Amino acid sequence: MKLSIHELLNAMWQDYLALTPDAKPIHQLFADLNQGTVVNDHIALRTFNLDQVSLDKIAKPFLDAGYQAVDDYQFPAKKLYAKYYQHNDDTLPKVFISELKVEELPGHCQDIIKALVTQVSEESVSQQGFCYSGRPWHVSQEQYQTLASDSEYASWVAAHGFRPNHFTVSINHLSSHPDIQSVNQLLLDKGYDMNTSGGLIKGSPDVLLEQSSTLAKAVDVTFDDTIMKVPGCYYEFARRYPMADGQLYQGFVAASADKIFESTDVVPQDFPQEK
Repeated sequence: MKLSIHELLNAMWQDYLALTPDAKPIHQLFADLNQGTVVNDHIALRTFNLDQVSLDKIAKPFLDAGYQAVDDYQFPAKKLYAKYYQHNDDTLPKVFISELKVEELPGHCQDIIKALVTQVSEESVSQQGFCYSGRPWHVSQEQYQTLASDSEYASWVAAHGFRPNHFTVSINHLSSHPDIQSVNQLLLDKGYDMNTSGGLIKGSPDVLLEQSSTLAKAVDVTFDDTIMKVPGCYYEFARRYPMADGQLYQGFVAASADKIFESTDVVPQDFPQEK
């Protein structure tokens, strides 16, 4: 049975909560302060640029629901390409999908990723819920760690598969905290670990977008040969500013997003190798 776009987004949210221990209490914190309403600015998804699981394949259920591609971005240092999609119903979140340029990784990493992706059936990718279906392949601890040594992004996708990487609180819709500084301070006061790569706040009013995010907490992942704690997902916070025409800027800033990606990087002391 085909899900409505609202049902699809809710299913993605439930899947995301399972990998993001901080998300539910943070969402509740802001809901309690804002008459029960927390608006989601955007959702992010990750994949590889191989034909079987390409960005365009991941985007299909959103395109089918009326989303349209708006802009694309390059992240040379992280070997990533991304697009974002928007719906004409502005109550629906934007969808930001990135893909790793596998051909730019060392050959041994390419071989691992291609071996993983060959385990994915064409039928499963065509399912509406593939974007939150989890990991469709077998992967070992050694493969995970080999990928992590060259690309944290590659190892994250290898470990978790296909699911939302983060959801994003729209600060513009918070009556309790009108700016990103007060949002960050509240989270720090509550003891949440924040991503400080490139500064606690990425972006500025000058580029019409400010962003911050928690750091992904360690979650247990079952590999073929062991259970390891690896970074799960994170929660992001975005404050948008008006353009010259008075409309809020809806795009993204590549330099800021580049640092936001690091919210799932391994912090060695926080991630013991085996359980």
